[in-house]
Amino acid sequence: MRKSPEVDAYIAAQPPQARQALETLRACIRRATPDVHELMNYNIPAFALVEGGKRDQQIMIAGYAKHVGFYPHPDTIEAFADRLADFTFAKGSIQFPLNRPIPEDLVEAMTRYRWLQLHPQ
Repeated sequence: MRKSPEVDAYIAAQPPQARQALETLRACIRRATPDVHELMNYNIPAFALVEGGKRDQQIMIAGYAKHVGFYPHPDTIEAFADRLADFTFAKGSIQFPLNRPIPEDLVEAMTRYRWLQLHPQ
C-alpha cells in the first residue's frame, strides 16, 4: 500500500474526533484492500482500488463537524442498503456520526465488495 503525505496532512488537520474516525476508516480500507493506493481527489482522501483508478474506482473519505463521510460507490451502497438503516446515506455517500463507533466490519465488507467488483475472478 502506498501512503500519501497529503492524506496524512488532511487527517492531521481535522479535530480530534474526526481525526480518530478518519484513521479508523483508513485502517478498515487498508485491511480490506492491502494494495490500495492513497491520493487526494476533490480535496479529500481517496483510495484507488486499481492502479491509476479514476473516481469510480476509488473509495473516498472526508471529515466534517459532526460526522465522517464514506464514499464507496453507488453500487456498493445499494448492495448494503439493508445494513445502513441506522445511518444517513444517499446514492454515493454514507455519514458515520462522530458520537458513535465506526462500524468497522461493515466498512471492511463494503470496501472488499467494491474491490471484488473491480477485480473479477
